[in-house]
Amino acid sequence: MKAKYIRVSSVEQNTDRQKGGFKGLIYTDKCSGSIAFKDRTEAKKLLSNKDITEVHVHSIDRLGRNTLDIMQTIQYFTNKRVNVISIKEGLQTIVNGKENPIAKMMIGILGTLAEFELNRIKERQAEGIAKAKDKGNYIGRKKGSVENLETFINKNSTQSILKHLRNNESVRRTALLSKTSEGTVKKVKNKIKEGVIVL
Repeated sequence: MKAKYIRVSSVEQNTDRQKGGFKGLIYTDKCSGSIAFKDRTEAKKLLSNKDITEVHVHSIDRLGRNTLDIMQTIQYFTNKRVNVISIKEGLQTIVNGKENPIAKMMIGILGTLAEFELNRIKERQAEGIAKAKDKGNYIGRKKGSVENLETFINKNSTQSILKHLRNNESVRRTALLSKTSEGTVKKVKNKIKEGVIVL
């Protein structure tokens, strides 16, 4: 039996692109990629389904941003003779009934790169926040509000906006895709110009 695992980081993100007309069981988690695969609600259901023979993912990083977590998840499936197929990278973990050593090597490299990129972004954002503090700009909302700049940066809506801006979408298009207001998108763009948020 075939299954597809989908993970998006925000309840606002559309999963249609990752579904891609797949015919079979679909497990969808809407959570941070930093959560271990085995601790995700739908992932747990997938892991417990003994009838699954293939698990399709849009890309390897859907299984986690931590290399160890990705490798442990894939090894679990491999031990159960479940073939993990990554569409974006064109990889299969089992070929002709045997573990694919090339796929194992490539997955390790890709997982490491994804983890490195996440850490790099976090470091640059931390540097941006530190600079904002030095300039006296790290004030967040007006008095009485619970949201500061760091909270704003880490919001799912902000991260969704950043994703679309990285794809060179316009303010209007980004607002539409991220289901936010154009004002919020402009606010994010202003923070990027200030160097507080890294695009």
